[in-house]
Order: sequence, then C-alpha cells, then structure tokens
Amino acid sequence: MTALHSLAWAAWREAASGSRMHHGWILAGKQGLGKRAFADAAARELLGARPDLEHHPDIIVLTYGPKDEKEEKKREDGKDFELARSIRIAQIREVQQRLTTRPTLGEKRVVIIDPADDMERNASNALLKSLEEPPHGTIFLLVTHRPAQLLPTIRSRCRVLRFNPLEQDDLVRQLKVALPDTDGSALAEAVHFAGGSPGSARQFIEQDLGSLAKVMHAMLEEGDRTLGGRGELAARIGARPDRERIQAILALARNITADVAAEAEPAKRIALIEAHSELVALSRQAPTFNFDPGLLAMEIGTLLADAGAASERAHG
Repeated sequence: MTALHSLAWAAWREAASGSRMHHGWILAGKQGLGKRAFADAAARELLGARPDLEHHPDIIVLTYGPKDEKEEKKREDGKDFELARSIRIAQIREVQQRLTTRPTLGEKRVVIIDPADDMERNASNALLKSLEEPPHGTIFLLVTHRPAQLLPTIRSRCRVLRFNPLEQDDLVRQLKVALPDTDGSALAEAVHFAGGSPGSARQFIEQDLGSLAKVMHAMLEEGDRTLGGRGELAARIGARPDRERIQAILALARNITADVAAEAEPAKRIALIEAHSELVALSRQAPTFNFDPGLLAMEIGTLLADAGAASERAHG
C-alpha cells in the first residue's frame, strides 16, 4: 500500500505530524485504485490502532445502508439485505450525534464516507455544517470517484489527495498476490482492459468479462448495423446483474472507449470522446436509478455502436 501510493502517504504523514492537521480530506481518483483501503489504513495509523484491534471505536465508516425498513430488519436479523442507492441524511445525522461525545480511546476520531459522491443533496448539506464547524479532534475522509459531484462548498473546505492509475508492472504484482490461481493470459487481458485500476482488473477476472470486452471492442470498431452486437451484449450481461456487476461492466465500457479513443485518428476520436462522456454520465446515474438490466444493456450498446458507426463514416 505505502509503495503504491507513496505521494498520498507522504502528504498524509506530513500533515499528521504537524500541530494543526486539516480536518477534511478528499481522496479522489478513479474507482478501484484502493482509496478506501488507504482511508482505513491512514485512519488506523493516525489513531495508533493496535494490530489486533479489528474494529476501532473511533473510526466511523459511513456507506450505503439498507434500502428500507424491511431491509433494515433483515440486517438486524443477520440476513442478507438490499442496499440503498445513496447515502442519506439520516445517516449523516446519526454520525453527527455520535460526534457530540468525546472519542473513546484517545483525542482523535476519523469519519470515513465512501463513496461521498453518492450522498443525497440534503445529506451533503448536513455534512457541510460539520465541515464548517468540525468537532474537536475529528478528521473527515471523503472517498470519491467523481469529486466534481461534491458540493463546491464541501470541496473548498477539504484538502485533496489524488490517486493515479497504477503502472502495468505494479498492477500485475497486485493481481498475482490477490488472485494467485489466475492464468497468465487472463491476467494479461485484465491488465489491458483495467485502465490502471486494481479493482477493475479484479472485477474483470472475477466477473469473467473477457467475452464482453470483445463484443464492446467490436462495436466501437465496426458499429452494430444489425443490432446483433447489442443483443449479444444484453445476453452476456445477464437478466439480473447485481450492482457490482453493473458497475464492473460500466467501468469496462469506459476503459475500452478511452483506450480506443487514445489510439484513434482525430476525426474518429470525436465520436469516441462523446461516447465516453455519455458512459461517465450513465455510470453516475446507475447507482441511484432502478434501471432495467435489458434497457441498461441496450443503452450501453447504443452508445458504443453509435460511436463505432460515426467513426466508421469518418474513417471511410
């Protein structure tokens, strides 16, 4: 971890060693770079957590909660439950109530919000009040894949730590440790399509996205005049993909489009850049809207196919 994010660690440790550490931090970078793992490790280091202490009482993690009261009951009963699609104001209020008391084991506590860009508007406004008047000794770590989605007033009150995509050699080393049984060809394919993101590479392998990548790539290169590509895309996505699979597929589509655009001729690149922008917007909407999987597959496929058809006309 330290070697992979050396600049972020250096900035964090320099701040932690000072007398007046900034109270708000934005951990920004594309999804799957290990920002949440960094936040957990940085919080434990700041608080001097013992290695044998699995859950530190002064590290508060805020993420997606149960979808509704029915799902909350399932959680209370120790059953699997469906997650909400955003972080809600009630969750922020609950954390703020906890912050009215002193830390349990020392003088500091850390609040991790992941992903902060999926807070509801009211939740963001409530958090802003805590950032404007932070409780003594409280450090906020906002993990975000899309920092532009945060309120400008939140961004202005936080210091930014940026996380860059990994070099291929670093990514390969991580994957060999995390997935030692993966054969070399599958690993190389995952690295190629991951865009420097360890999380995307792991999802590529675990979700078996190789065949999807080939379909997407063909649509970007050739279009989809007969709609066969879109049909195959929908079939390979599946009838009931979960949130993780949908996000992995959207990340794959963005990465492939960016990769093809980077190598394209200028006239062809315009359509690809526009498609990438639309895929980014779709990725932003997917966690918060109840998309029908078939319609979502068709939307992704149409963006890829239209870019391929437009670039084909420009090329020929």
